[in-house]
Amino acid sequence: MAVINDFDAFAAQLRPGWALAGLDLGEKTIGVAVSDRMLSVASPLQTIRRSKFQLDAAALLAIIAAREICGLVLGLPRNMDGSEGPRCQSTRAFARNLSNLTEVPIGFWDERLSTVAAERALLEADTSRRKRAAVIDHVAAGYILQGALDRLAVMRRHNS
Repeated sequence: MAVINDFDAFAAQLRPGWALAGLDLGEKTIGVAVSDRMLSVASPLQTIRRSKFQLDAAALLAIIAAREICGLVLGLPRNMDGSEGPRCQSTRAFARNLSNLTEVPIGFWDERLSTVAAERALLEADTSRRKRAAVIDHVAAGYILQGALDRLAVMRRHNS
């Protein structure tokens, strides 16, 4: 499949009854969240410690297969003014490389402030600093994926 920049076009490629995965790509880690099969709730799953691309991709492909994932939503780290910097370029390159290894469509979701929201939620839950550091990336992936799922729900309501 391909990397799809337009979210509506990405949504049109999704298989009914399958789940989505959301990714928060960092320099050192990849936070992973997955949805339910109804595409309504995102759940943080795990954080993958990054190494070589092939190993990172293998870990993601194993999750895609095990969880019957029909699409990947990558957080796109735009600047606060909406422009794209080096981190966006890196995310897009990762998506292009991963798309060569899977038929699953890959889309993007604006991730501005997702880590801030995740950090705030963990602080409100009185999570220790050590525990926050261990889970922040996949909790942020959950925020990214939930934003995409909420958009899909709006699209479904408008189309019905």
